[in-house]
Amino acid sequence: MEATFVNPTVKSRTNKTVLAGKIISAICILFLLFDSIMKVIKESHSIEGSAQLGWPVDQVQSIGIALLISTILYIIPRTAMLGAILITGYLGGAIAVMVRAGQPLYFALVFGILVWAGLYLRDEKIRALIPFKK
Repeated sequence: MEATFVNPTVKSRTNKTVLAGKIISAICILFLLFDSIMKVIKESHSIEGSAQLGWPVDQVQSIGIALLISTILYIIPRTAMLGAILITGYLGGAIAVMVRAGQPLYFALVFGILVWAGLYLRDEKIRALIPFKK
């Protein structure tokens, strides 16, 4: 007869980590969906804000569609990493536009970090791929 001991604190910590990742990801997803849908439906504030940053008004809807597709990929667990990569590219472009327009770039930078932090915390495969401690 063999006894096996399970360390409950490791399981509890993992569950809390995944929950934190899901919460961070949900906040990011809600914002990204809001932003992309406002661009897709050509909401006036979104169009005006994009035009002030130098985007051609006729391209704002295309940008919104690209962001919407990237966000949907981020939501689906099997394609979440691809979605995060595409969102990172989108936010990189946003940072470039903000720098060119002389606007603060911190929001896009922090948001990009949060997108990856949420994915890192909720996906065990990503944590195994990028271990911060051994």
